[in-house]
Amino acid sequence: QVQLVESGGGLVQAGGSLRLSCAASGRPFSRNAMAWFRQPPAKEREFVAAISWSGDVTDYADSVKGRFTVSRDNAKNALYLQMNSLKPEDTAAYYCAAAARFLTPADRSRTFYEYWGQGTQVTVSS
Repeated sequence: QVQLVESGGGLVQAGGSLRLSCAASGRPFSRNAMAWFRQPPAKEREFVAAISWSGDVTDYADSVKGRFTVSRDNAKNALYLQMNSLKPEDTAAYYCAAAARFLTPADRSRTFYEYWGQGTQVTVSS
């Protein structure tokens, strides 16, 4: 079956930057809405950012707005998350997700997305 694989996580100091990537194994994923979620230690998985198939519609959680930028390259079936000005509160396992058939990220719920990667750990230290 098709899969999503995240990469780019690691350890970074507060104020630093990381760029996460998500590679999709099938072209259908590039035509649907995609998103990033994260799960901090001892907390529920939460919405971070989403992007439409065309890339002209984006949505960000208030906690990351102005610091994170989501983008995609449909020709490469790739999703990206540029994270700047990282804070210790950003420490979490980050997951990419893809909707099955919705082009626009109209719903922030986890159930809106049917396909998920295995996650990549981001740790921000002071």
